[in-house]
Order: sequence, then structure tokens, then C-alpha cells
Amino acid sequence: MTLIKVSVEGKIREIMSENEEVRLEDVLRNSEDIYKGYPMAAKVGNKLMSLNETVKEDDKVEFIDTCTEDGKRIYSRVLSFVFVIACRKLYENVVLSAQHSLSDGIYYTIDIGRKLNKNDIKAIKTKMSKIIEKNCEIKEKELSKGEARSLFRVLGQEEKAEIIEKRDSDKAKIYECDGYISHFYGMMLPSTGYIKTFDVIGYKEGVVLMGPSDDNRETAEQFSDQPKLSQIYNEYESWSDTLGVKNVNDLNNIINDGEYGELIRTVEALQEKKISQIADIIKERGSRVVLIAAPSSSGKTSFAHRLSIQLKVSGLTSKAIGIDDYFVDREHTPLDEDGKHDYESVNAVDIVKFNKDINMLLNGEEIEGIKFDFLTGKRVYTGEKISLKKDQVLIIEGIHGLNPELTKYIDREKKFRIYISALTQINLDSLNRIPTTDLRLIRRIVRDSNFRGYSASDTIKNWKSVRRGEKKNIFPYQEEADVMFNSACVYELSVLKKYAYPLLKAVGEDTDEHIEAVRLISFMQYFDSLEDTADIPPTAIIREFIGGSRIL
Repeated sequence: MTLIKVSVEGKIREIMSENEEVRLEDVLRNSEDIYKGYPMAAKVGNKLMSLNETVKEDDKVEFIDTCTEDGKRIYSRVLSFVFVIACRKLYENVVLSAQHSLSDGIYYTIDIGRKLNKNDIKAIKTKMSKIIEKNCEIKEKELSKGEARSLFRVLGQEEKAEIIEKRDSDKAKIYECDGYISHFYGMMLPSTGYIKTFDVIGYKEGVVLMGPSDDNRETAEQFSDQPKLSQIYNEYESWSDTLGVKNVNDLNNIINDGEYGELIRTVEALQEKKISQIADIIKERGSRVVLIAAPSSSGKTSFAHRLSIQLKVSGLTSKAIGIDDYFVDREHTPLDEDGKHDYESVNAVDIVKFNKDINMLLNGEEIEGIKFDFLTGKRVYTGEKISLKKDQVLIIEGIHGLNPELTKYIDREKKFRIYISALTQINLDSLNRIPTTDLRLIRRIVRDSNFRGYSASDTIKNWKSVRRGEKKNIFPYQEEADVMFNSACVYELSVLKKYAYPLLKAVGEDTDEHIEAVRLISFMQYFDSLEDTADIPPTAIIREFIGGSRIL
């Protein structure tokens, strides 16, 4: 036996091993309680490693728990595998499909030939608990692509066979647990016993799987119905049916058959129709203040321009007001937990002044324009006189657009609130979903490189802060919207691939951002690249990221 010393969070741990290496699963043992969430993997150097992998003497280990994005993804992936196994044990010929995220969980549809009832939900939870209690091993096997394709065809899982064909590597990992085999494009856990906390909530034609809360890992996230968000997902699900694109295989086939031009034109027509309908609603309601909020890289700016055009078609003109111009002077700006000026706080805005000016404009009065000088941290009066005509609508963009606090002194009847996000419409296959967050991050990486001079490393480094601000200032208010708009285009990841790939591959192996770059590269390999962008119109939202926009 050999005594191996490993540094865990800066503290030396000694583990006995039969050789010169020790499994991370053994390193973790008796250390779980020092983490707020459940440890799911480990960062060793600038590599993310599964708990099945081994480390050597003097390696420095940092475990990744469920309070991190990587940890959440691994936990959700294994929880989904347990869920799939339970359903297949309970129901012969069950058809499962991961649809989308909802209330910090994953919504699955379940087709068992009849309507799901409360007893079914209880049975699924009970069966999942038994699989977890058995601590069934999750066996990882590496096969050649040909072997993996043949295996999944024998199992009747043709979509998995096709998606494996798109891998850059000649190898493919498959996972076997309790007699069931599947393929996942991300890291897994050694066994089902690592799943400690979960809930299964009956919802519509299926269930929502909930993992552990960030606040208390022994308590599942609380499900909160989001009917407006769910409705927009359903709307775009019908769009996918119209387009004939349910998964990446469908999209790749359209690209390879040269039929992508019609797909692009149809997608853009559907989006333009939706924007036109929104403009008509604004006119019918007589709304004078249009508030637009969106998480980063949702295409908010392009949407606002296209909406202003559709409002003009409806007989209305528009005028834009910037929320950022109403920042309080810097010495009055609130501070975040790191002691830095928090410009993402709603209290960074002079709410009284903002509401006063908007109400003056709505009453036909004139105001003097202001700008916030970021160099001096002071408000500057421009001398410009601003007024609003009776047929004009104010368009106000900003992260706080849906927060009632921002416009609390403005008549509710005069306001119209729009929430925009890039909600991915297709999955890799029925069990491997494409997170909306990944699409937005890839958009931002491409845009930051094209127009802001930032590297992929820079963008990835700042992404955690961006996400923190979204969770605090945007997502809690999304159900306040009068209407939601999905800015995702079913074809865009194939377009973005040729821009994003070289940027991600340029991320240095010695950087902290390398782990995320590798994950995104691995994810995008399943998409065939769409090199021909001639059919994408200059008003398309994706042009905001790849260039060629005529409305910005």
C-alpha cells in the first residue's frame, strides 16, 4: 500500500492506495460536508475530472458542487438517467422527451398511452428512490463510433446512433446502469447513490424534475409555475413541428440536403409575424410605454428596432429612452457583495427622476435630455429638448424593464412589458437537451469577438457575473411580462459554429476558462456547420452577433 498526499482546497489529505494513484471518489470520502452543495466532479489543474478518474501525489484538487453550473449539469444529467430507468421499468413502450427548463427544473413529457395521474407520479418517485438506494453503478464504456451506432440501432434508438456519427472523436462513451444503456454528451457520476435530493412534480403532459436547492442541498428546489414561459415554449414547439426540426439530426439533414434556405426564410417569417402581432397588441391597448427586458445576448437591440418598424406599420412612431442615462451619481451607487459599484441594481437608477420625466412626456410636457458620463460618474444635461407626440410610443430597454419598482409611479394601463430570451427549440436527442444559457453564451462569445475586441476567455470569465445579475434582476420578474418573445432561431447554432469554434479552441489550456471552452466545443461538434449565410436577411436577430445587420 502507498500513502498518497493530495491537496484538497489547500489542505493536505492522506489516502492509502494500492498504486501511485487514487480515485477522486476516495479523495472525496469524508470531505463532502465542507461543501454547501453536493460534490459532483473535481477541478484538477485546468481540467474537469469525473469522480471515477484518478489523481497522483501532490495534485491539487478543487471539488465542484451543485451550487456551480457544472455541478448542476452533472447532477441533473444523472437524475434524468435515474428518471428514465424508473419510467422504463414501470411502463412498457414509454416515450420520454426532455422539453425545456422550467422553474429551475427540467420538464419531461411522458407518453404511456394514457393520461398521467397522481398515482403514476408517486410510483415514479418511489421507483427512482429505490434505484438511488441500491446505489447502482453507472458503468462507463468507450466504444468506437461504429460499435456505438450499431448498439443503439439494435436498441431501437436511431436518433442516438445518428448523433454519435457527428462526433469529432472516433470514440463514443456510453453509460450502463441497472440494465439500461444510454449516451450523454456530458460527465456522469460513479453511481446512483450520489443523487440525494430530488422531487418529481406532475405538470401538463409530464413532470418537472427538481434537484437540490442552492440554499439547502437537503431540500429540493421549490417548483413555481411559470405559465407564460411555458406557453412560449409550447408556441415554439409548434413552430418546430412546422419547420420539421425536432432535434439536431433533423437540422443536419436539412443542411446536408441543401434545403436550409427555405428553413431560414420560414424562421424569419415566423419571427416577423410574431413581432407584428406584438405591435398590433400595443396599438389595440393604447399603450404608451413599452418596457423591454432580456438576459444577455437575447437580441434585445435588434428586436427593439424591428418592433419600432412594425409599430410604424401600425401607424405609430417610437422614441427610445435609455435607463442607463438615469443612473444616480457614482457616489450614491449601491455596492455589491465585493464592494464594487453595482450598476445592475435597480437602486443604481434615479427612480424618482425617471418616473417624473416619463410622466411629463406622457402628459405632453417637454423635458431636457440627460446622459450619464461614465468617466466622471456624473449626470450631464445635454440641453436637448425632448417631447412625445400623441402617436408616439416610448421604447425603454434595460434589465429592470419588468421590475415594478422601476416604473412604480407610471399608470399601469399605459405600460406594456416584453420579455425576450433565446429559448432553444431543438435538442440533441430526446434525452439530451440544449440549455438556453449555452446558446446565449455562444452568441456573446461571437459578438464580443466581432464587435468588442474581447477573446472567448474574456467573455467566459465575465459570464458568471453576468449570470448572477440575470438571476437577481431579470428572471424573478419574467412572469410580469405582458408578452414573451423567443429570439432563438432553430438554425443559428449551425451558423455560429464556424465563428465560435476557432475562438473556443484559442482558449489556453493554462487558463481557468479552458474547462468551459472544452465543454462548449464538445457540445457544438454535433452540429454541421452552415457556411452559407446569404439567405439570412440583414434584419435577422442573429446578424447582431455575426455581423451584417442593417438595423443597428
